[in-house]
Amino acid sequence: MNLKLYLTAILLFFISLSLHSQSELKGKIKNAKDNAPLRSATLYISDLKLGAITDEGGNYIFRNIPEGSFLIEVRHVGFSSQTKEVTIPGTSTVDFLMDESRMELKEVIVTGFASATEKQNTPIPVSVVNQKDMLQSSATNIIDALSNTPGVSQITDGPAISKPIIRGLGYNRVVVVNDGIRQEGQQWGDEFGIEVDEYSVNRVEIYKGPSSLRYGSDAMAGVINMLAAPSVPEGTTKGSLLSNYQSNNGLFANSLNIGGNKNGFIWDLRYTNKQAHAYQNKYDGYVWNSGYAENDLKGTVGVNRKWGYSHLTASMFNLQLGIVEGARDSATGKFITDIITPSGPLEIIAPKDQYTAYNNFPIIHQHVRHYKVVWDNNLAFKKGLLGLRFGYQENYRQEANNPEIGNVYNNYFFLRTGNYDLRYVFPEKKKLEVSIGVNGMVQASQDRGTVFLVPEYNFFDLGLFAIAKKTYEKYSFSGGLRVDTRILYGKNLYTDQNGTRISGPEPNSILRFASYNSDFSGVSASLGYTYDINKYFYYKLNISRGYRAPNIAETGSNGIHDGTPFYEIGDPKLKPETSLQGDFTLGANTENISVELNAFINNINNYIFPAKLIGKNGKDSLRFDPLAGIPPSSTFKYISGDAVLSGGEAILNVHPQSLAWLSLLNSFSLINAIQKNQPDSSKYLPYTPPYKLRAELRLGLPKESDGIKNAYFKVSVDHYFEQNKIYYKFGNETVTPGYTLINLGLGADICARKKTLCSLFVYFSNIGDVAYQSNMSRLKYADTNNVTGRIGVYNMGRNISFKVVIPLNFKR
Repeated sequence: MNLKLYLTAILLFFISLSLHSQSELKGKIKNAKDNAPLRSATLYISDLKLGAITDEGGNYIFRNIPEGSFLIEVRHVGFSSQTKEVTIPGTSTVDFLMDESRMELKEVIVTGFASATEKQNTPIPVSVVNQKDMLQSSATNIIDALSNTPGVSQITDGPAISKPIIRGLGYNRVVVVNDGIRQEGQQWGDEFGIEVDEYSVNRVEIYKGPSSLRYGSDAMAGVINMLAAPSVPEGTTKGSLLSNYQSNNGLFANSLNIGGNKNGFIWDLRYTNKQAHAYQNKYDGYVWNSGYAENDLKGTVGVNRKWGYSHLTASMFNLQLGIVEGARDSATGKFITDIITPSGPLEIIAPKDQYTAYNNFPIIHQHVRHYKVVWDNNLAFKKGLLGLRFGYQENYRQEANNPEIGNVYNNYFFLRTGNYDLRYVFPEKKKLEVSIGVNGMVQASQDRGTVFLVPEYNFFDLGLFAIAKKTYEKYSFSGGLRVDTRILYGKNLYTDQNGTRISGPEPNSILRFASYNSDFSGVSASLGYTYDINKYFYYKLNISRGYRAPNIAETGSNGIHDGTPFYEIGDPKLKPETSLQGDFTLGANTENISVELNAFINNINNYIFPAKLIGKNGKDSLRFDPLAGIPPSSTFKYISGDAVLSGGEAILNVHPQSLAWLSLLNSFSLINAIQKNQPDSSKYLPYTPPYKLRAELRLGLPKESDGIKNAYFKVSVDHYFEQNKIYYKFGNETVTPGYTLINLGLGADICARKKTLCSLFVYFSNIGDVAYQSNMSRLKYADTNNVTGRIGVYNMGRNISFKVVIPLNFKR
């Protein structure tokens, strides 16, 4: 069936389903203090993807509700969120009384469980980042927006490329979920970012611990689940226009969103455009070739009915960016670049007027495109819910990095992924929730470039799982079991004597990649519980086993990895990684203070890492790839050993009820990562995040006027401790000094006639313009500036972000 017939069939499916009957759930939301109705409170049923908003009388209504038990989450700015479980058709009216507070004491989690559950009832730590949090700060991409979360950090390669790290593990050990499916786009490379429009994300749940139980291989460190905003309320057409300017790199960003809901037929459309020139800092000035441009488009169409919902989402991500190499002129210390002349490439000092030019991408640059279609269905039966989710992704990743051949994409990966996820949730009985399912993916990768690092490959994933949750008085038990298998086939690749690809074996040809088959299997499990000691105190305990199959780079590499740049060799005989992690949490929630202590220890068997090869002369083994355009490089081969990671997070939030306009948020996170049975020079895992302390003071207005609402002012301090627990052995990592960054933020809603005209957000990051290098930045190891003696490129200096969000209301 071709794509046109496929989409026509889906449209007819939607039309037929829209003829089903409806049921309703309604109620009123009031202020517990004076019983006054609350206008613009939002309600959301995660399992059904249904949202509602209250009118001037505090009334709300849900239509198209199927039978079953569901958790409703209620939110209003300036009030504590609430949750309540309702049973349909047993309940038709539910009212809420909300307490004034600026803290979110109750939150609903949808990641990794049979159905939506309260955050406090999850035995593994979960952090939530809401849209409000992202609007009130500044970021250059979606992973950067999450990096202030305790236990979360990022590997960066300039402002446009960030890879998430959870408790010291990243790459193929962290699964990113977007639109309900795994985001697949060459996660094995540290110069490859996450292809998600940050403005399309309404909420992020970060699951810190092995999540292989629900998501299979690669979820050993955890899951980052990016959730879109719920559909607009029944009978409305709404939208917003967001504009953002950032002073440091001249970022201009605009994102237009509009969506509607008529009789349960929902639709949503968003377009985002970003462009930025080179960023700057106190030591380097403007950093050559660090600009980028991004265009994103996303649309959703679907129906919500008594039988459940069916939604179809299509998205496009298009990013062009320069690659920061940090090469400098030896005499002046200024950045250099290459231009093409009739006689060949010429190295010159980077032109001063091009640093602040937009859409300026010299020879060394990337072009990334990601296309995705997801069909998400949830069908309600009297005896349970059946979830059916299918996705298809295409990832085009092109890189030009050889001045000798000019503006030619010598690295060009084309990846296709098909995702499938089938899950059945049984009806809740005596506080027991059970779900079973199967999910996985089919993947095919082609190399359309002229430089070869990994072979072309196909693989197939299959995972069977069962998850259960039982609530008994003050206890909540959670657990499950999963069995996975992956079949990986790496393909042959022949080249001629010059390294040029040929179709097959010929006289004097070179077998660059020999075909191989690798079969991996693993068992994942989790068992934990939470216990409410009393009204305020609780603790959690969890033990989980994770599983990760080796990726294509670890099994099949045979070439120059330009981003490192080393010659890398894989091993198809590597065994899967397995982990055993224990988590313990102790916490308390009172009217004035919230505190939580999280501790973990994670033992990993067959931990895979690259080790440098030594030649017969006792020096580095050097290998050369004539098409890579760089000199012979040190050779690394992927091997495995055992590792242990330990640490945790401490969170203290002070929110006195007598001073509801004041709050103090504090967090401390630490990670220790060690390879077992290694000498001192190589016992620490490379690029481990440093200890981090964060404190934020937030102030609101004691009394609000009719024209200004939800005003706030905040000041935060981020202190990163010295990272001296590094991988010394080959000199590839150096000690990173500690540094402190101070940030300021303020904002408010501008209102008239009881309606919000716009929301303003201003954020000053690194207000002291501190020159620093993160130990997680790959630019730290760029060339030496011979004039100053400084090594590498520094992170972004002072930046002022201005955001305005204008709501668009077309119908009520």
